[in-house]
Order: sequence, then C-alpha cells, then structure tokens
Amino acid sequence: MKKKILLLISILLSVGLVAQTELPNTISKSEKVYGLSKFWKEANYNFVYLNKIDKEKWESDYISLIQEVQETKNDYEYYRLLQKFCATLKDGHTNVWMPKSLRDNLLNGEFGNYRFFLKNIDGKAIITRTNLSKKKEIPIGTEIIEVNGMPTKEYINQYVKPYISTSTNHIRENFSVSELLKSPKGTTYHLKFRKPNSNEFSLKLTSKKNSEKEVYPAFEKSELMDFKWLKGKIAYVSLNDFNNPKIDSLFVAKLPEIKKGKKLIIDLRKNMGGNSQIGIEILKYLTNDNELQGSASFSRLHIPTYKAWGENFNLKAEDTLQGSEENRKFLSQAFLTKKDSYFYKFPYYTTENNIKKTERFVVPTVLLIGNYTASAAEDFLIVADNQKHMTKIGEPTYGSTGQPLLFALPGGATGRVCTKKDTYPDGREFVGYGVLPDIEVKKSLNDYLENKDCALEKAIEYLNKK
Repeated sequence: MKKKILLLISILLSVGLVAQTELPNTISKSEKVYGLSKFWKEANYNFVYLNKIDKEKWESDYISLIQEVQETKNDYEYYRLLQKFCATLKDGHTNVWMPKSLRDNLLNGEFGNYRFFLKNIDGKAIITRTNLSKKKEIPIGTEIIEVNGMPTKEYINQYVKPYISTSTNHIRENFSVSELLKSPKGTTYHLKFRKPNSNEFSLKLTSKKNSEKEVYPAFEKSELMDFKWLKGKIAYVSLNDFNNPKIDSLFVAKLPEIKKGKKLIIDLRKNMGGNSQIGIEILKYLTNDNELQGSASFSRLHIPTYKAWGENFNLKAEDTLQGSEENRKFLSQAFLTKKDSYFYKFPYYTTENNIKKTERFVVPTVLLIGNYTASAAEDFLIVADNQKHMTKIGEPTYGSTGQPLLFALPGGATGRVCTKKDTYPDGREFVGYGVLPDIEVKKSLNDYLENKDCALEKAIEYLNKK
C-alpha cells in the first residue's frame, strides 16, 4: 500500500498538481465515447493523409481509449485524451479545441508575481521575455532545466510533446517548449533554472494570472503592414497577415515609395496565413510573369465498392500491372482505395496577372521566412517559387496548409480534420517539411541576448553584395 501511495505522489508531482480550481465534469460517459468515436470516424473518412499513419496503432489506440475516456475525472482530462489521440495524425490543420470556458481557464507561463515566455533554442527551454519586475531575478537567456524533478527534455517527451498536433518536427519541438507550462489555473510546478552565468536556482510556482502589463524586452509593435528603408536603398516591407484584405490596398498605396528603392525585402516571418488570394494580389506587382502558378491540390476519393473489391480480392501492387489498360486502371483504383491512397486531383488553374507592366516592381528581392510563416503565406511562397530574382532567407516554414472540415464535439468542443493536400505544381511536398530557405539563418541564444535580427542582417548583406 505504501508503494502505491508513493507512486501516486510521484505521478502527481510529474504532471503538476491542480490545487486551486475545480475543473468541470459535465460530459457523460456515453457522450465521451461518442465524441471519441466521432473524431475517429471523421478522420477515417475525411483525413487526407490517412495513408501515412500507422493504421494498426491508430485502431488499437482507439480501442484502448474507449475505456480510458470513460474513466476521466473531468472535462479537461477528457479533451486532453482526445488531443493526444488527434496528435498521432501529425497534422497542423487537424485539431481538437476545448470549449472557450476551458480555454479561458488555461494559463501559459503566468504564475502570479512571475511571467515568462519560452522559446526552443537549440533544443532547450529558454526564457526570452519576463515581466519587467523580474528581469534581474530571471535574466533573458535563463534555461528551465528541470520540471517537477524531471529533466526538461524528459518531461516534454512524456507530458507535452504527445499532445501537440502539427505536421513538422521543428514546429512540434517549438510548441513543446512554448507550451511547456500551459495548464489550468492552480497547477503547481517545481522548476529548476540555470542562468546565462551558469548559476542555478529553484522555484515552486502555481499558475495564476499575472497583472503586470510590461514585459522585458517589450514586444515590438507590429502593424498589418510595416515599411522602412534599409542600408543600400533597400525597401523593407513586412506583410504580417493575409486574413485582412486591407493589406492589399496598403501595399498598393505604398508602392510608389517602394519603387524608389533598388532592392526589396518582403518579410513573412510573422504571417500565419489567411486568404491565399490576398497574398497573390500583392505578388502580382513583384513579377514579370503574366501567369502565376500556385499549388496543386488533392483530396481522397472514396468509393466504397472499389474498397470492397480491393479488400475482397486481396489486391497487391503487382496485381495492378495485369491485363489490358482498362483492367489495370480498375485494379489500380481498387488497390489504392483499399489503402486510402486514391486521390482526386482538383482542376489546376493558373492565375492571370492583369497588373500593367509599368506598375510592377521587379528588382533583386529577399523573402524572409521563418517557422511561423504558415498556410496562406506558404501558398504565397509556392507561387513565388520560380521567380529567379527572389531568394528565400531564414528558417523552414510552418509546413501546414489545406482545407479543414470542422465538426462539433460533446461539451462545446470543436474538432477538425484536414481534407485537402497541397503540393508544389510539380508534385513536390512541403506539408510536413516546410518551404525551405535558399539560405538558412537560425537565431542563436546570443542573438536573443544581443537582440539581433540575424536573418534580416543576412538579407541586407546579401542584397548589397548583389
């Protein structure tokens, strides 16, 4: 009995103790099973990358979760299990979102008198900002080396990373650090820190709203579009959001001034996407091409009878090479449908560039990209891929786009699965990898400590050499 109690204490310390907030328990056991099954069903039928997952594990996980979800003590525990199940699909446009009431109860790095922001730097959980009053106690560059008695990396691998839904490894690593301490209000952590001077210290912190508004270093104010001049008559334009169509008119209004430059930097590092067409309208001004090539798109084509034939005849790849062309086509469709790998390719359309040549601005251009250049901003890069005057500098992008299907889950939660696969026009994949830079520049710990924008510096150096 004593051993069991010690084991329970050990587990509670590892995952954090929820002490101050009573978490709601409103979802019945039957609803919990229904919600799990609904997500499983929608993914099986609609998830475009189902052919890439371990089907045997997917099914066995579902079977074991039928019992596990019924044993969850509250709604939060239930949704966390759904999120963990969802994360096995490894897609950034496939998620389980808790209802707003629960999301509002979550805090990330707020502990009453303390607040800090974490970034993944060289695989370490590094504090890059704190509330202003704690900047001396917890200097920028401090690393969290232990969480609840466990080395941070080990804690992340066990309690954080399995819940992250994303398509790319680098984003999974980033989120595992930035959301390391995301938890319900009242969760207690025992944290061990290492300062940049190697001194170590420990704190016991309980998540609680921090009321201090000032952070250090202060966040840079960012508009929908930012413009400035850089050394060498370089026009710098930061396109920060493709959700708001107003950015197109802002760009066009600023274009006469931009055209006074000899070179151009387009910064997409803060752009998490929105509407792809909004970005393309801007790109029309930056190319000589009269026809723009965007991504190719695919979705699973599921015809049950073909799947039945594939299963009933136990078709194998070599069977699709037999007989006439018509027979091979039939066997191939049945075989691929059985494997959830038969796709409908959407008609491919290019976009006409109707901007007058005299209004365009085509000069040596750097596209600054980063890990959080995502979705519609990545579509912008796909269209710009064949532009020889453009060079991508920075880090691989988010690596996720597509068309999600949204559906309701019990208790007010929302699920979504990605139904569309996008590639370069020639079929090259970027989902799961990110759009890769031509020149990779990664921000180091020293860059954070010295507040240096190494990618921007590289872009300026590159263009001025040109």
